[in-house]
Amino acid sequence: MGPVSSARQRILDTAYDLFSRHGLRAVGVDRIIDESGVARKTFYRHFPSKTDLILAFLDLRGQRWTHEWLEAEIYRQGDTPRERLLAVFDALDEWFHRDDFESCGVLATLFEVRDPNDIVYQAAARQLAEVRQVLLDIAEQSGTQDPESLASQVQILMMGAIVSATREDLDAARRARELAELLLDHRRLR
Repeated sequence: MGPVSSARQRILDTAYDLFSRHGLRAVGVDRIIDESGVARKTFYRHFPSKTDLILAFLDLRGQRWTHEWLEAEIYRQGDTPRERLLAVFDALDEWFHRDDFESCGVLATLFEVRDPNDIVYQAAARQLAEVRQVLLDIAEQSGTQDPESLASQVQILMMGAIVSATREDLDAARRARELAELLLDHRRLR
């Protein structure tokens, strides 16, 4: 990795950490420049605006959180569609109890940017749609009558657990898993 791409990655990694822990509005460009150790000119060469950096952060969050972590954990922990849908909550439970649990940057973005026409809002909504697609793929494999509804219901339980964990209810995923089990039992998912 050359100096240009390493500077870009350093900026993005710094922003990822800061945005995840503190939110978008609370973190200014000056702090990101300072903590990443790059020159202002270097920052703006890679990210012409804070919005460009936020969009890159959301893409990275989707890659790291949704695909490299959550999706991998779901398939590692579960062999059947039912086990995979429940593994969502087992993975969340492990995450909530880690020292580096910082809530969900995507949900926080939607709370901060409320305008559906805003490009940042749209990027965050796309990230949630990617999570929903992972759940929909599993729901479709289950043979349930209405996989769209099941995927939405599981995602609602996920998001509720994440919000609850953010307010320090670190056992929220366990309770959400109990509700998911009832839901899957009702649908006779094995």
